[in-house]
Amino acid sequence: MALRIVTADERLAVANAKTTVAIFGPAGVGKTSLARTLPPAETIVIDLEAGMKSLQGWGGDSIPVRTFKDAADIACLVGGIDPAADASGFLSGAHYEHVSREYPDLARMLAAKRYVFVDSITDLTRQAMAWSKTRPEAFSERTGKPDTRGAYGLLARETIGLLKHLQHAPGKTVIFVGILERVVDEFNRETFQPQMEGSKAARELPGIVDQVMTLSLFDRDGDGWRHNPVNGAERRLVCRSGNPWGLPAKDRSGNLEETEAPNLMAVLTKANKPRGSPAPG
Repeated sequence: MALRIVTADERLAVANAKTTVAIFGPAGVGKTSLARTLPPAETIVIDLEAGMKSLQGWGGDSIPVRTFKDAADIACLVGGIDPAADASGFLSGAHYEHVSREYPDLARMLAAKRYVFVDSITDLTRQAMAWSKTRPEAFSERTGKPDTRGAYGLLARETIGLLKHLQHAPGKTVIFVGILERVVDEFNRETFQPQMEGSKAARELPGIVDQVMTLSLFDRDGDGWRHNPVNGAERRLVCRSGNPWGLPAKDRSGNLEETEAPNLMAVLTKANKPRGSPAPG
């Protein structure tokens, strides 16, 4: 693609048309059910964990994915050709031509979707690890025995490449959900981190997406909120870094409150408003 200048109006139009979001939360908090707050006709759920039970009665479409190769095929159909991809690898021109021929109906259906809900990134990395262990890079050239470092290196490269490719998907809002893990160290200090295979992918994900949020349970505490992840009465999306609970969050838009109601359509509309614009009523 030739280099060109993007005008302010073009940049604003793109910002309103697409956003990338990562949402983490403990198991059972209702991450998958957030898809209910998106318009069914415009949404596709990429179901990597066979977790559609909570979406019974919802009118949106879904695609079950059980292998990393299938996930890469979907990413290629959603995002098109990656000009930087290896000619024989995932997301290349050859890969796109192959999947377009193999799945013409799927390609047409995905082209019509605006919201891509990936459930979950935790399972995506598990599938990527299973695939990586079968590749030549996962075996020592000298002994032929499994090489764990090689497998993790391949996992990180391919997973990060797939995430970045979806980030660049034209006209698509891509939402990744994943499990949030509570970690307590030897000094009884509590931290929270995304549960993903491979630390490199987990570290780099916040820099790839526009928004990072944590879905958890809270109780009202005066004018604010008290984090109660086990027995809290209300679900809230934590949207800002530096929050008092130490939960993963980032708001690149600058428009979101510290916590927001768990309505993705409302949150996306608010995040996509130009700064200084009135908040949606």
